[in-house]
Amino acid sequence: MKRVTSIFAMIAVTFVLAACASTSGQDAGSVTLLDGSNPSTLEGWTRIGDANWRVADGAVVADKATGNSYIVSKTSYRDFQLRVEFYPEPNTNSGVHFRASDPKDIRDTNSYEANIYDQRSDPSFGTGAITNFAKVSSAPKVGGKWNTYVITARGPTITVELNGVKTVELQDSKFASGPVALQYGSTPGGAIRFRKVTIRPL
Repeated sequence: MKRVTSIFAMIAVTFVLAACASTSGQDAGSVTLLDGSNPSTLEGWTRIGDANWRVADGAVVADKATGNSYIVSKTSYRDFQLRVEFYPEPNTNSGVHFRASDPKDIRDTNSYEANIYDQRSDPSFGTGAITNFAKVSSAPKVGGKWNTYVITARGPTITVELNGVKTVELQDSKFASGPVALQYGSTPGGAIRFRKVTIRPL
């Protein structure tokens, strides 16, 4: 009986170690760009605009701006997998810009933007879409809850997953590399919260 118990124990340990190795492999090479549990996390970003970016209740929060505002990463990225945890209000206008060609002037015409905007007048370019480049077939609603974007950019192939579901896939080579930027849009004006942002270069 002791021998059988010992064998089962060894098998259990093997499965645990394998699971740990698998998880470690998935996270290997990932860099944390933003962490709402770290009071100094905004020091790694450049601010554009007058939004009230701050760390509060385990998240980076933005509101109260007179125009579009951004925080921009100080590093540029070419091929990567970007993971963003975010919580918008139902009327929030926000987005995740990447491969921005001008880090001092972020726009949806000089970068790719995974949009966060449930109330956009044209929902085909609302939440889940890449603004101006890739329409979303359905109109997912993300306001009032935590959500996760996984954005993968490898050469001209760009995919966006929202809460585990692929919303768009784009083939485009207009923007090859650039920083990541998180947006707070003053219109309609709902707050945006980002809990964690990580990136894994590919």
